Amino acid sequence: MLTRVVRIFDAFGPEDPVLSVSEISRRAGLPQATAARLVKEMTEHGLLARGEDRRVRIGNRMWELAERASPMQLLRETALQYMGDLQSVIGHSTQLAVLDGREALFVERLSAPDAVVNITHVGGRLPLHASSSGLVLLAHAPAELREKIIAGPLPAFTAQTIVDGRQLRAELAEIHRRGFAFCQGHIRPEATGLAVGVRRGGQVVAALGLVVPNDGAAWGLHRPLQLAGLALGRALSRSGRPAPR
Repeated sequence: MLTRVVRIFDAFGPEDPVLSVSEISRRAGLPQATAARLVKEMTEHGLLARGEDRRVRIGNRMWELAERASPMQLLRETALQYMGDLQSVIGHSTQLAVLDGREALFVERLSAPDAVVNITHVGGRLPLHASSSGLVLLAHAPAELREKIIAGPLPAFTAQTIVDGRQLRAELAEIHRRGFAFCQGHIRPEATGLAVGVRRGGQVVAALGLVVPNDGAAWGLHRPLQLAGLALGRALSRSGRPAPR
């Protein structure tokens, strides 16, 4: 039963926040009668909600439960001040990601109206090898996970995405050496990603990143990004509350 409920939640996405029961049935791989029954029960508990057109969306109860006990709450609340300061200087997009399985999970994002294209969004994910934030998280991940990712497969987003295991290993070593990731056109040709690790107690618990135009000015932004990452890490260390996992 729980697996079926999770499959229903997984049917929704940033591009499809509202679905019909038949669409949920198809995406979740459930018989329509089963999907209809579960949607009805989940709606009664506020986990899903229905509009006047009978189409279904995630319910406010899910947001309430997630916010009440989210291990990301401290990280997001603390990070927003530093992300806002960085955003006011640099513009475009500032984002925060954590390691979740074999992916980078983006837990916060700020963007300007005229920002260069950025496909990430809050609650979105990207493979660890593909983005600057993912590479930083992978560089500081357990060795077993690093080796699994390096072994592939490494899907490409553009011609610049790292898809070779030896190149990925070398890039992770370079991130350790210089202290940040720099990815020109790895996700979109017109965008450059930069990211640094956010440390708490010596452990990298998140990646703070920028998405800016892929031009000659991008490299110079690593210094203010590093300073913001250090400041955020110090603030988290002073909080006295458990770090997100």
